[in-house]
Amino acid sequence: MSGHSKWASIKHKKGATDAKRGKVFTKIIKEITVAARMGGGDPEGNPRLRTAIQTAKGANMPADNVTRAIKKGTGELEGVHYDELTYEGYGPGGTAIFLEVMTDNKNRSVSELRAILGKRGGNMGENGCVAWMFESKGFISVAKSEKGEDELFELALEAGAEDMKTTDEHYEITTSVESLEMVRKTLEDKGVTIETSELTRIPQNTVPVDEKNCKQVLRLMDALEDHDDVQKVYSNFDIPDEVMAAIEHEL
Repeated sequence: MSGHSKWASIKHKKGATDAKRGKVFTKIIKEITVAARMGGGDPEGNPRLRTAIQTAKGANMPADNVTRAIKKGTGELEGVHYDELTYEGYGPGGTAIFLEVMTDNKNRSVSELRAILGKRGGNMGENGCVAWMFESKGFISVAKSEKGEDELFELALEAGAEDMKTTDEHYEITTSVESLEMVRKTLEDKGVTIETSELTRIPQNTVPVDEKNCKQVLRLMDALEDHDDVQKVYSNFDIPDEVMAAIEHEL
């Protein structure tokens, strides 16, 4: 297991606490605000905003929160100005780390993120040191109870998807960045409930990690994702099933 699906699966098993849910809302509000600032407050003409609103609905965020975030982005309400940044580095076992950040204080963010990496066996790298390892893609997750594998695969391909993988509980559909919205809309029009629809970064190659490094990598991922300024964390770690089974009770 590797990358996006492995980390998503681990977080799902750990469960979301109220504090974590609050952080999720904060991150979604930032994304909505920036999306509205960059492309306007009308989701019909702003695909990024439309995707952010879908994410908010999936997280059961109150509609009032969404509306306020949009108005802060368009300037109808006073709000904080966030800069979008990326940071890159390395984690335990030679794993690559790529961070998408939104912050109102660049110096604070880079200082705190460098400290998190340093304390957990990683280090901050120069811009470009690992970005080339990750490819921007659209990602859609559908519960296996929604459709049969062959039927959903056919629907997804006809809509423009590139690939579909099956995990224990979900179908994971990969699209190009440009095709994400069309694939999502087509599946929803066919009555398919989408659990996740987002832009992501998928590693082109993965790095296997042993039991020792596995624990460190997962703790680092958790700490980075828990930081208020971090929107998304990507890595190219690969955890063999037997290593995952050995440490799962410790997560």
